[in-house]
Amino acid sequence: MSKFGELIDVHIPVLLDFYTEGNLESSAMHPVLKEVAAAFGDKAKIIKIDINKNKELAEALRVSSLPTLMLYKHGEMKWRYSGMQDANALIDIVQTYL
Repeated sequence: MSKFGELIDVHIPVLLDFYTEGNLESSAMHPVLKEVAAAFGDKAKIIKIDINKNKELAEALRVSSLPTLMLYKHGEMKWRYSGMQDANALIDIVQTYL
């Protein structure tokens, strides 16, 4: 968990995508997240977290449906959403926290 704290306790927005291989909605988010990452470059981080490999973290954050997206800045959760989002909506949300 301490490594997770290091990931999110930064001055730029960190968008987390909780997913698992084989989940259709999770897979559909991959190109959307690439587009969001391209829009921000190094002004924001996009991190994909496979819940099968990070079960303890997923349980601690109560991730129960996929995809689940969370936005952190300075170690604090600013936004959370379960389900699909389009790139423009995500770009708008991340932009709010730059």
